Amino acid sequence: MAKRKIIKIVLDKCTGCGLCIPNCPEGALQIIDGKARLISDLFCDGLGACLGHCPEGAIVIEEREAEKYDEKKVMANIAAQGKNTIKAHLIHLRDHGEKELLRLAIEYLTKNNPEINVPELVHGEEAQEHGGCPGSKMQDLRHKDGGLDGQKVRGLEKMENPSQPEIQNWPVQIMLVPVHAPYFNGADLLIAADCVPFAYPMFHQDLLKGKILLIGCPKLDDNGLYAEKLGQIIKENDIKSVTVAHMEVPCCFGILQSVEAAIEASGKNIAMKEATIAISGLRID
Repeated sequence: MAKRKIIKIVLDKCTGCGLCIPNCPEGALQIIDGKARLISDLFCDGLGACLGHCPEGAIVIEEREAEKYDEKKVMANIAAQGKNTIKAHLIHLRDHGEKELLRLAIEYLTKNNPEINVPELVHGEEAQEHGGCPGSKMQDLRHKDGGLDGQKVRGLEKMENPSQPEIQNWPVQIMLVPVHAPYFNGADLLIAADCVPFAYPMFHQDLLKGKILLIGCPKLDDNGLYAEKLGQIIKENDIKSVTVAHMEVPCCFGILQSVEAAIEASGKNIAMKEATIAISGLRID
């Protein structure tokens, strides 16, 4: 166990306005029983993106001992906050595809809180009240029509050479995607700097087709965190190959360095390809 920074809700000040919720990218906050709640230490990075959005000053950063990825110890804290918070935490794990952590959470409840009806919380209609984070819920789109499941694409009939989107998974942001997801088994990964799809008009057909997409910004985000997360994904899944797509500008090469570090940390011999996109929109590698 080690001390780290993590947010704390001052309940006496919290009015339950909910302005902090959309400003927590990790989905660690929910309004429960009229108050903002940190539903899991696991998903709070302690960076405080939500702080400036609380009009009451009810969110602060504290430094306390917190185990990383120790679900049983996290559950000891969650269970003390009542049924609604337990429910929110279980749904949160489920919707992020964290199957092993969900198993550990249920194991803890079965042993320490046998009065809790876990199947009702996780699978019942009542659970829909706290449906987790829809925007980051893991979705496998590989067997749907271009990832659209039969939806009509607006404006497609007006295009001279129409084509379907090639997206195969959701979410796609590196820090939101679950480490364990079915689409990672035997996958060819495309790890792209997030400007690439906007600059390169052939992104879907030339780069994304047949690949699982992960995106990030090496200029604005922490490349060390990217390397750590990508290293976990590569190490713990059957990844066939990795393609890294970045812009020609120097700051964009950071994502390439993150991927190289991730592959090295995984201990695997993974084939890696590189695609470079010019600001003009041309592929120049």
